[in-house]
Amino acid sequence: MARSALVLGASGRFGCNAAQAFRHAGWDVTEFDRRSDSLSQAARGVDVIVNGWNPPYPDWARDVPVLTKRVIDAASDTGATVIVPGNVYVFGEDTPGPWSGGTPHQATNPLGRIRIDMEEAYRASTVRTILLRAGDFIDTNASGNWFDQVMIKRLSRGRFVYPGDPEAPHAWAFLPDLARAAVALAEIREDLPRYCDVPFEGYTLTGTQIAQSLSHVTGRTVAVRRMKWWPLQLARPFWRMAPHLIEMRYLWHVPHQLDGGYVKELLGSFPKTNLEDALRSAIPPQRAASSPTTGNRGEVLG
Repeated sequence: MARSALVLGASGRFGCNAAQAFRHAGWDVTEFDRRSDSLSQAARGVDVIVNGWNPPYPDWARDVPVLTKRVIDAASDTGATVIVPGNVYVFGEDTPGPWSGGTPHQATNPLGRIRIDMEEAYRASTVRTILLRAGDFIDTNASGNWFDQVMIKRLSRGRFVYPGDPEAPHAWAFLPDLARAAVALAEIREDLPRYCDVPFEGYTLTGTQIAQSLSHVTGRTVAVRRMKWWPLQLARPFWRMAPHLIEMRYLWHVPHQLDGGYVKELLGSFPKTNLEDALRSAIPPQRAASSPTTGNRGEVLG
């Protein structure tokens, strides 16, 4: 029997990987085009709606509630299951871990509160919802995330630039693994609770551990360098993203990890990609190669 998925935000990080994973698993996949498609029409007859929509931080307060309502309304009309990629923003910096589906959502900062309200909207609806929660992404393509935009930008010079405490454990997810987990959960959706909060453990790593693994992958010594935050502070009045990046800075200092017990209960021994293989696929060849080190005064990266 044919299974169908409508992917919203298929050009984005999670959406792109989800579309590939569902196709690979034999699903019929439709990629929604916000410029020309009607969500209510596109959702007719589909089994799963993958909500990969993720506006830029400065637009969250305006756009996230509206987009969430549109998805809930479409799924309510069609009976589709919604898969939502969750994050760790809802917990806040003072909530002890490991963070699980039962951990209180105690964030008080603006971005954290927006995500709390978004999740509560799904929880309060009648829509069958799978919230697949993950930490920061490691992607196979440069997608503008922390890893490719900041951390490995100076990798060819033997530097791994870290935004916080390099000894603080941090939650990570390899996007192809996360997308495969989304497919596996979609295939058992009828057996899950109506609202199902599933933390995806992925990797729990310090910056130092990532640098050590990158040393193995590249065959050269990779040293951790701390990112300078003062340029972002100076940019706050002029760059809309800067205040929001600073708002979430605590995640790079607060040790945290996601509890993987529930996903193991649901999916059994889910095969996770070896860390070094994941890192290898995330590094463009030009960044893995050696190049002469040159100074650049005043840049954000150390």
